Amino acid sequence: MPAFGFYHPALMIDLKHLRDNPEHYKLGAARKASNVDIDRLLTLDAQKRQSMTEMENLRAQQRVIEKEAGPQIGKLAGAIKKADGAEKAKLEAELEALKAKPAALKSQIQQHDERLAALEPEINALLLQVPLPPDADVPVGKGSEDNVEIRRWAPSWFDPSKAFEANKGFKAKSHIDLVSTLKLADFERGVKLGGTRHYLLTGDGMRLQQAVLRFAFDTMIEKHGFTPVYVPVIVREETMIGTGFFPQGREQAYHIEESKRGGGHDAFLTGTGEVGLMGIHMNEILDESSFPLKYCTVSTCFRREAGAAGKDTAGLYRIHQFEKVEQVVITRADEAESRDWHKKMISYVEGLLQALELPYRLLQCCTGDLGPKNADMVDIECWMPSRGTGGEYGETHSASRLYDYQCRRLNIRYRSGDKGTVVCHSLNNTVAASPRILIPILEMYQNIDGTVTVPKVLRPYMGGKEKIG
Repeated sequence: MPAFGFYHPALMIDLKHLRDNPEHYKLGAARKASNVDIDRLLTLDAQKRQSMTEMENLRAQQRVIEKEAGPQIGKLAGAIKKADGAEKAKLEAELEALKAKPAALKSQIQQHDERLAALEPEINALLLQVPLPPDADVPVGKGSEDNVEIRRWAPSWFDPSKAFEANKGFKAKSHIDLVSTLKLADFERGVKLGGTRHYLLTGDGMRLQQAVLRFAFDTMIEKHGFTPVYVPVIVREETMIGTGFFPQGREQAYHIEESKRGGGHDAFLTGTGEVGLMGIHMNEILDESSFPLKYCTVSTCFRREAGAAGKDTAGLYRIHQFEKVEQVVITRADEAESRDWHKKMISYVEGLLQALELPYRLLQCCTGDLGPKNADMVDIECWMPSRGTGGEYGETHSASRLYDYQCRRLNIRYRSGDKGTVVCHSLNNTVAASPRILIPILEMYQNIDGTVTVPKVLRPYMGGKEKIG
């Protein structure tokens, strides 16, 4: 079971805002195709608050009685010593009744404690399922088929609206054929080692991957001023819950069941460096003057791809283990500032793809394709000549704006003058994920003789090599 007990309700969603604006959250959940029962949550929340109020009233009564009972008990005890017969029996009955009052209140308080303990797990479970409502300017839709193209870019030497052969004078080979001929990958041995959707990168295939990752990482650090951080890819459950990848995405994560082997806690393999980067400041209060915090990491990522049976089973597009350069920004709780950072982070990736001279397009994700944690998300897709019947765009990046959703769950706050402590905002975006990014590179840069030209910006990372093959 998820570690719901780790979280206080205030660290999941702005519950006061939800109480005041239930229809906003209901509409948000509906547009994200979430079946969380918000009415049930509000009913349980009302019961909890009522029980807490009654318990506090009982405790107040208990304190008054305890304060007043001492002198009264002493007075009655003295009177009993002097009395006899019916008078003594009457006084003794009054004394017992007086002593019984705190016990009766204690029993009622205990009942409320038990009621709250019974309500808490379901309330927390429901709170963890409440998605962040999408921004009002996000197009309404059911899934990726309803995403809206924003713009596209292509180098002068390639027009994606035309067939590959019309652009380059010969028919395109798929990346699967290219890596086989040029001995850049070995799928059979990868499957032998790890099972389906595993692979080896060999020779210049491995060198090309490292070149792309290093180029992306260096660009973020040296050109855009991000702080490089190496983070764990094996994390506690509360980190996955805090970053919003659990409970809804639990089936996509690899689970390390250390508790069954006598370990202290279970752990999970992360599917993105975002988890580790966001977890750095979990349960911390930051200094507002330190913002924006700009972090970048390169990490191995793991995804089970549960529910993806039959989709892109061949090749390097949808695999279980990959490398990714990720960017994360943590900043002040300001919507305009978050929107501005979202644009900047997308522009960094556009600059990277333009330097690689890879055709791409930007897609505005619709409400049904946002997932639970995003107020807005923009996907970037690169042109891959072998996809579909004559080439298609394939997703290579996702840029997310999350406002306070992750930071509230992770309890990341900052001090802001008279406002006291405020929950931060966060954003993230892929910089480069490999081996998927190798697909457009290999397919776009292939030559008629079967060789592959190395993009100019990657050559310094490959010892000046200009061609593969």
